[in-house]
Amino acid sequence: MSVSTSPRKGAGPRAPEDEEQRLRELGYQPVLARRMGGFGNFAISFSVISILSGCMTLYGFGMSTGGPAVMLWGWAGVGLFVLCVGMALAEVTSAYPTSGALYYMADRLGGRKWGWYTGWLNLLGLLGAIAGIDYGAALFTGALMKIQWGFTPTPGKTMIIFVCILLLHAVINLFGVRLVSVLNSVSVWWHLAGVAVIVSVLAIVPSHHQSPSFVFTEFVNDTGWHNPLYVAAIGLLLAQYTFCGYDASAHLSEETSNASVSAARGIVRAIWVSWVAGFVLLAGLTFAIQDYAGTQKSETGVPPAQILIDALGTSGATAMLLIVIAAQLFCGNAEVAAASRMVFAFSRDNALPGSSLWRKVSARTQTPVPAVWLSVIVAGVLALPSLYSATAYGAVTAINVIGITPAYAIPVFLKLRAKGRFQPGPWHLGRWSKPVGWIAVVWVAIVTVLFLLPQSSPVTIDSMNYASIALVAVLVLATVWWFVARRSYGTPSAYGNAREQAEIEEGIV
Repeated sequence: MSVSTSPRKGAGPRAPEDEEQRLRELGYQPVLARRMGGFGNFAISFSVISILSGCMTLYGFGMSTGGPAVMLWGWAGVGLFVLCVGMALAEVTSAYPTSGALYYMADRLGGRKWGWYTGWLNLLGLLGAIAGIDYGAALFTGALMKIQWGFTPTPGKTMIIFVCILLLHAVINLFGVRLVSVLNSVSVWWHLAGVAVIVSVLAIVPSHHQSPSFVFTEFVNDTGWHNPLYVAAIGLLLAQYTFCGYDASAHLSEETSNASVSAARGIVRAIWVSWVAGFVLLAGLTFAIQDYAGTQKSETGVPPAQILIDALGTSGATAMLLIVIAAQLFCGNAEVAAASRMVFAFSRDNALPGSSLWRKVSARTQTPVPAVWLSVIVAGVLALPSLYSATAYGAVTAINVIGITPAYAIPVFLKLRAKGRFQPGPWHLGRWSKPVGWIAVVWVAIVTVLFLLPQSSPVTIDSMNYASIALVAVLVLATVWWFVARRSYGTPSAYGNAREQAEIEEGIV
């Protein structure tokens, strides 16, 4: 979607302008380094979506919840609706390019309470995403170590690998946004080349491939539920989980040149490029399945690894897994960057306990160092149930979806409700704004309900979907903390207030 200049009813679109001045107009003194270009902004959302992370880590889940038919057609359908969500969100991002992103938009368009709850949902989703991505990388690393050295990936050992990955991502993020931007740019080409290599090798090397009818029509139900529509709906989690995190472009907007346009474009481009490449990857993996039941029960604990072993042998599988793990590490690193900026921005507006600490910025790297550490620590805590429950990882991914996806739709809904009070930025949808916006809001409402539902039957302590508990917990925490922080929380109406300026500058250390 290119920048639109067509007029709209109500307030006209805002012309491109100096981004530092625009940020001051929105109420904030610039304190972060604006060292990221348009490609780097697109790259961070593309890296967070990471088809080599989401598609691979939940492939086994998809094999049981609808099988090939739901994975392929679900990806195609979900991708189309997510593109609508992304375009609608990009339009609001163009008008409000701040690190706070979703909650700041909701605050401006709906008021303080809308902003407050949107921020807490967004934060839950971002932290859940770090946990889901890095734990997935730990699972794949354990599978690789088993292939190479006979390593047994127990939950405890996987957790140790997971903590090491979290620490790696924290350290990388402490070096500053320029290194993060370079790694994200490398990540784009790594993902695209990686998908091309994996799919090409799987198409050429194996002597046997599944038929097109199997890949596009085979339905598999191992959930214990008997209603095929219910099972297919749950199976959409694979695609919807993967298509999360594109708000990273908005969260890095205060560090992006020409953010009013670049951040909006970054969101939309990340989605459609991932949509195309992800479909190719899922099709390539599914055509290469040699033994469906054996793949599901793989000793590696990771079904895609078994597909690679069966199709390519141990050496070939090892090489392909290295490509996947590297992509997952790129993805997790980008997500830590996005989540830490959300923590920084939310603390800047005094929304979190200990806000005065979490909003501090390093004078040397212009990076919110305490926010980075808080992000990885909370992500580590979210993944702890995986030590005790085999189904906990699915719950962590669902936490990501039900936290972050509603947060995407709230600013869009408020924009639709605001009508003429919303002044578009230089990137907008013109006459398509309203229909695309309503499609986005309805879709988000549907998937939010879906991913609160039980994913397997019978429902036990081990198989329960704990995403609903996490959602209730964060809403209760947000409500309780509202009564403590409501007098200090608030987004500034314009930079220049002496008290606000002092508080912001106090955070630069």
